[in-house]
Amino acid sequence: MRTIVIGDIHGGLKGLIQLFQRADITPNDKLIFLGDYVDGWSEAAQTIDYLLTLEKQNQCVFIRGNHDVWCYDWLKKATIDDVWYLHGGKETIQSYHNLEASAKQQHLDFFKRMEDFYIDEQNNLFIHAGFSSMHGPETERYSSNYSWDRTLWEMAITMDTRIKKDSALYPKRLLLFNEIYIGHTPTLYYNEDIPMNGCNVWNIDTGAAFTGKLTGLDIKTKQFWQSDSLQKLYPNEKGRNKN
Repeated sequence: MRTIVIGDIHGGLKGLIQLFQRADITPNDKLIFLGDYVDGWSEAAQTIDYLLTLEKQNQCVFIRGNHDVWCYDWLKKATIDDVWYLHGGKETIQSYHNLEASAKQQHLDFFKRMEDFYIDEQNNLFIHAGFSSMHGPETERYSSNYSWDRTLWEMAITMDTRIKKDSALYPKRLLLFNEIYIGHTPTLYYNEDIPMNGCNVWNIDTGAAFTGKLTGLDIKTKQFWQSDSLQKLYPNEKGRNKN
């Protein structure tokens, strides 16, 4: 059984389906999603429908992203955050226009039961963004850090590789886990469209919300698969590139 970790989808269902075809996903594969299932391309609600069906045949872990928090608030209280609306929320709302109330309730329940983070049997951490507590995400004081923090990634990617793990200077957060898998910060920011690795942190968000691709990575072998650019799969849409 493979364990495949999947980056931020942002409503790009076509990319997810293409990725699964290229990775030859079977019901034997464990799938860990790093969050941000919605906001960007036009198939946000359809992506959630697909994931609800998928978890009936695969072992799935669904991590909560910051865009999922926004969408949950809207589904629950009709709250439209101004920033969310401009960064994919508008497209998400439009994707829900023809969805029946019962289906919306299923989606609401799905968002509610997402996990802030997941730690597997090999002490690998899967989290959307990061955490700030030196004692780990279980003791995080500010829960918003799970879906918003970028300091963990910025620290890992800029680490002086001459600093050894037994040094007092080595970041304590990085010593807590075997490996850490994150999304949230597109690798496009660093002119890369493939997964990036800093210390023991792997960034799987390869910019599917923008001009990048959707990525799935085998955590054991580090082999990865990608969709085409989502911009090519949705040629008549802008995604979040308009921002």
